[in-house]
Amino acid sequence: MVRPARRSRSLRHVTRRAPGGRNVTHYVEKMPKKAHCANCGVALSGVARARPMKIQNMAKSQKRPERPYAGMLCSKCMRRKIIVDARQ
Repeated sequence: MVRPARRSRSLRHVTRRAPGGRNVTHYVEKMPKKAHCANCGVALSGVARARPMKIQNMAKSQKRPERPYAGMLCSKCMRRKIIVDARQ
């Protein structure tokens, strides 16, 4: 029987083949969703997609791109915002 803490569906069930040839089920924490642009909603590229504990131990440059509004806006919306702010 699976231990009670593993019965929850909040953990992802992954079937693996053990060295002995039998199939076993591993229980893995689910990955968070991709970060999305606050303006247009497109998925952001270059933003780390990991559990909070792993992100906490990453370097700042690995968590998000090195540019203005990184991790909040996609590159297209960022360019548009900088141009609009420069005109005002």
